[in-house]
Amino acid sequence: MLNPRRPYTLLLWLLLPYIFLRLIWRARKQPEYLRHIGERFGFSSLHDVKLLSGRLSDKPVIWLHAVSVGETRATQSLVARLRAIYPHHQILLTHTTPTGRAASQQLYGDSVLRMYLPYDYPFAVNRFLRQFRPQLGILMETEIWFNLIHACHETGVPLLLLNARMSENSARGYARFAQLILNALNELTAVAAQTADDASRLTKLGAKEVSVMGNLKFDIVPPPAMLESGKLLHERFGENRRIFLAASTREGEEALLLDAMKDLHIPDLLLVIVPRHPQRFTEVASLIEQRGLPFLRRSANLAVPEKIQVVLGDSMGEMFAYYAAADLAFIGGSLLPYGGQNLIEACAVGTPVLVGPHTSNFAEATRLAIDAGAALQLGDVAGLIGELQHLLDDPVALNKMRQQCAGFVERNRGATDKSLQIITALISLNRDRPETAT
Repeated sequence: MLNPRRPYTLLLWLLLPYIFLRLIWRARKQPEYLRHIGERFGFSSLHDVKLLSGRLSDKPVIWLHAVSVGETRATQSLVARLRAIYPHHQILLTHTTPTGRAASQQLYGDSVLRMYLPYDYPFAVNRFLRQFRPQLGILMETEIWFNLIHACHETGVPLLLLNARMSENSARGYARFAQLILNALNELTAVAAQTADDASRLTKLGAKEVSVMGNLKFDIVPPPAMLESGKLLHERFGENRRIFLAASTREGEEALLLDAMKDLHIPDLLLVIVPRHPQRFTEVASLIEQRGLPFLRRSANLAVPEKIQVVLGDSMGEMFAYYAAADLAFIGGSLLPYGGQNLIEACAVGTPVLVGPHTSNFAEATRLAIDAGAALQLGDVAGLIGELQHLLDDPVALNKMRQQCAGFVERNRGATDKSLQIITALISLNRDRPETAT
């Protein structure tokens, strides 16, 4: 029987020219995509090589892969605990996107190693494993790379799929390649899913003994500095204005919101739009200008005059501050079929949430937030704007939602503790083999 990884790997080789073209295409708006390209093929930077060949050579490596910003932020509580429990280990974070890498730099500075995860070519992943020799690998959420998983299995690197989620759409997609996904899931050392539904879908695809751990994003504690920045932002926006935050918006959603705002009758309202992807800041600025709305960029770092109707949140790493400054937040990616974004951070600072109909990526968290009274789900932009009008006209109802936010987050904490139980058991089993990949 043909090994299903062979046609998969052949396809990767055929796609190699496209990969370079895609990097160049993305670099038009985000030049960082053309930096550290060698890392994407298993060649780490000279800085990391020096560290590993010098003073860090005797430290066993715990490796976590976090694709982009959301996954990187989700590692905060886990990384803090790992550093406390394993002070003599080195943490290595890998990413796929420049924004994920930038978030890692902002959160951890030089206290961790970081690089891009190599593309899933056997030579690249084997080079990566030989150089860093991880004592344990952790893949966050839904990162199933077939050659990487096989290489870890062959070289004895325990590999944990942590905070795993598997939507119905993703499960149907993977099911089309049943043998390939079955082999990969069987070669993972352990799988810890966010919800029972995620665990069920992973089990149907072939994963064995999948545990349910909850969601690490509930364990994130808003940094005090960000809460203080939120207070300063609110002052800058206008203490007597009502602030509606459109957070992590995706393409097409900003236009819907801007066009619907004309139906609102809230004279002191300030709309703050923070696009999900920084490369879209200029595009969103153009959308606002086309509608003749007076606006200000956050990067101008100025007090917002009363005549300004919109602020474009064109800054990175300030999401908690934006939430803390807002009276009410819409979570982007949910008005159009993108699957939604994380609403937990908003609730963690006590900001009530509105979401659209498309929340498959965060279905369980959204359901729990709605059940707790911390969030409301609307079917379209008209419903969203209508509810915004209602809540800002009814401070009692808005305050009731605000009070429910803290309880919603607190009741769902604990994923870090469950993660550490699995991680410490795997490291203990592998303790006598600090250099597993050779």
